[in-house]
Amino acid sequence: PPAVPPPPPGPPPRGSLGLHRAFLRSPLGLLRLGQLAVGAAFWLTVAAHRYEGAAHFALFAAVLVWLLTLGLFGLSALGRWELVPWLGSRWLLANLVHDLVLGVGLCTAAAGIMGHKAGQKSYCNLPGYSQRCLYGAYLGAAVCGAVAACLYLFSGLYCLARRCRDQRDIV
Repeated sequence: PPAVPPPPPGPPPRGSLGLHRAFLRSPLGLLRLGQLAVGAAFWLTVAAHRYEGAAHFALFAAVLVWLLTLGLFGLSALGRWELVPWLGSRWLLANLVHDLVLGVGLCTAAAGIMGHKAGQKSYCNLPGYSQRCLYGAYLGAAVCGAVAACLYLFSGLYCLARRCRDQRDIV
């Protein structure tokens, strides 16, 4: 009888799902944790208080950047960035673009909006003002946004330095 050809090879077996500890101890891993904490404080501060007008954009920008950061952190912490089509082989570049374009750009814009709104409400910070005052909430959101933008700038510069040294992986 004729020989039967072997079946085509299947996908390579995936290893167990575990934490990529080297990433969690790296400067980028620590910066990502800081971005997630400060970003959550930023959008929660905006969302927890009455907002109108341009604050809708600030909330959208803060949540969008935070969710994308959460995705990047999760894939990097699990060591599964190769699973992302097209970006898996360019993971450091994807992190660099996320940090410098989205992170710095959107967080700076959102912090500026909230700072402007705080300036508009600065009159209500006076003693004897009896109405509800959103000055503190807007100012707190502006500070959180500025700190988040700085963290994204630091991580973007870190990724840029690694890219210039031609280190392709994330750790």
